[in-house]
Amino acid sequence: MPLTIAAIQSGTDPKGPLPPGAFHRTLEEQLTCPKCHVTYNLIADYDESMGRFFEEESRKFILLLKKTIQRGHDHNHQLTHLETNGVVVRAVGEVIELPRPKPEETPLDGWTYHPRHAK
Repeated sequence: MPLTIAAIQSGTDPKGPLPPGAFHRTLEEQLTCPKCHVTYNLIADYDESMGRFFEEESRKFILLLKKTIQRGHDHNHQLTHLETNGVVVRAVGEVIELPRPKPEETPLDGWTYHPRHAK
């Protein structure tokens, strides 16, 4: 069974099922957003997390989750349950779409202006 690690924001419940496994273990290491005080608890399968080489094998997973948490700061940490299998990080539960900014309007006369020549 491939290793899967979940990160759940402290003080919230999981938004979906936890990674597959008979028993789960909350890891001692917590991930903290470097820009604010939000922390995430890491959860993994008990058998996988007690393995001899777990620290080396899970390093890639934890780095992916750290980057995702840091990027989530810009969106006010709306995602509270994240999971990774080492390739991608996916949000579990509801995903709230933010409105996208409108693109700049092009000139009406059809000409393209270079920014330094624009009036």
